[in-house]
Amino acid sequence: MNPGGSVKDRAALYVVKDAEECGLLKPGGTVVEGTAGNTGIGLAHVCRSKGYKCVIYMPNTQSQEKIDLLRMLGAEVYPVPAVPFEDPANYNHQAKRHAEKLSNAVWTNQFDNTSNRRAHYETTGPEIWDQTDGTVDGFTCATGTAGTLAGVTKFLKEKNPNIKCFLADPPGSVLYHYVKSGGALLERSGTSITEGIGQGRVTDNLKEDIGSMDDAMQIPDEKSIEMVYRLLDEEGLYVGASTALNVVAAAEMAKILGPGKKIVTILCDGAYRYQSRLFSRQWLESKNLLNAIPDHLQKYIVLP
Repeated sequence: MNPGGSVKDRAALYVVKDAEECGLLKPGGTVVEGTAGNTGIGLAHVCRSKGYKCVIYMPNTQSQEKIDLLRMLGAEVYPVPAVPFEDPANYNHQAKRHAEKLSNAVWTNQFDNTSNRRAHYETTGPEIWDQTDGTVDGFTCATGTAGTLAGVTKFLKEKNPNIKCFLADPPGSVLYHYVKSGGALLERSGTSITEGIGQGRVTDNLKEDIGSMDDAMQIPDEKSIEMVYRLLDEEGLYVGASTALNVVAAAEMAKILGPGKKIVTILCDGAYRYQSRLFSRQWLESKNLLNAIPDHLQKYIVLP
């Protein structure tokens, strides 16, 4: 329900405000970021309203809908090959080098700029606390930069240390094992259909709060895609796969904590940015996910 249509608007506003407050960004300047899409869309909105230019580097695995929207919002978009963070050609490193070549420009560095986490410590966390009248028992969500998970966890744990916070992770991410093992990082392996979540390292946004996680859950793509269709059919909610993963995780957390507990998660964005994939029979078959959708829900697969 944020203006740019995703939870990432909050981080986008805060990283730009931080650059302004630090004197790194002056009127007419340029904001450069590496993003899987939603932070870029949030930044493009913020830049339009504040009069900055916006340059976005993103993995070329992201949906065409996101790329088109960024360009409609006036951003320069550079889709580049999806390679690990350790590779100098990673989209984040390319964004940083682009900003360094310009005057009056800033690379907002959403993964390790802790004003991202601060956005959720100052807004999302308090909203959850206020809207549940302090009766929240558990919080869970997946993480890309980890700003949402870390900021909300920090705020809620300060309010009530008994609130449980679980990290939710897609296949191919290392954080589930990191939490479960007490701090061992594995090589990243596997992939997921979800966009913008999962991670191969502990970001600066997560570093201070990963020790506060009470548990972690790994959610397979089959459960996430089924939940995309269930939420549409049963709740009238048209959401993306990362949101569906969060809802699966919240349901799993509810089972773990037991009856009568109040669990909160994040609905990150709508399915509008992914519909050419999530509701395409051909795409679902290519990912071996068609059979994960129950027969009575396959009526929603309306694209070839």
